[in-house]
Amino acid sequence: MERKKKITEQPSHFDHLEKMSVMELLLHINEEDYRVAEVVKKALPQIEALVQAIEPRMKRGGRLFYIGAGTSGRLGVLDASELPPTFGVPETWVMGIIAGGDKALRHAVERAEDISEQGWKDLLEYHPTKDDTVLGIAASGTTPYVVGTIRQARQNGLLTGCITSNPDTPLAQESEYPIETIVGPEFVTGSSRMKSGTAQKMVLNMISTTLMIRMGRVKGNRMVNMQLTNDKLIDRGTRMLQESLGLSYEEARERLLEVGSVSSCL
Repeated sequence: MERKKKITEQPSHFDHLEKMSVMELLLHINEEDYRVAEVVKKALPQIEALVQAIEPRMKRGGRLFYIGAGTSGRLGVLDASELPPTFGVPETWVMGIIAGGDKALRHAVERAEDISEQGWKDLLEYHPTKDDTVLGIAASGTTPYVVGTIRQARQNGLLTGCITSNPDTPLAQESEYPIETIVGPEFVTGSSRMKSGTAQKMVLNMISTTLMIRMGRVKGNRMVNMQLTNDKLIDRGTRMLQESLGLSYEEARERLLEVGSVSSCL
């Protein structure tokens, strides 16, 4: 029986791309990107439900795992890797797992996403507990590596969610908290690194940033727990202390470098 074509695989709204000028290409890509934010806005209730379910688990010591293949996997690893320097949290709070391992971050690993049992095996290396959450990321909603992991995680009592760009997918059916961002056909037919990837990046930013705020890693609107890994961040932290404590720039910088973080100085 012929499979129903996924929305993410349907023909682009635009054709004869090779005949367009540079400005025409840029304009139409931008037009398509405008649709993404509206689609993500419609998914806010789904995102809210997932975050509210994750928060108490993280406060009990649970972790958040992103799992995906290809572009989806890379976006998960990217979001997870940005949290320790931004919010000063351990690398173990939020982790990204990609089909094919770290090599797949730069190179395609042939057929890695087609092995449905492998994702759970990869996750087992981290000794998951029932306070952990697994978020599957797959534009198609059918990637075996991701679907299989979510199925096994749910069967073993972990909280499960997903981000997908197609409705009523196997991935959504396996997840307790599915997030569906139906962005429509891609500008280049089937290239889910475009609108689908943009939607995934937006949703991941929302989830992780909201969780970090709820976990007390932000004060006011400032990243008071950021790691002081370069001159720019030291300068930013120094100015935060200047404003908060009424110190001179030199006094604030000296105190910051002595203590090690803005939050510890306040």
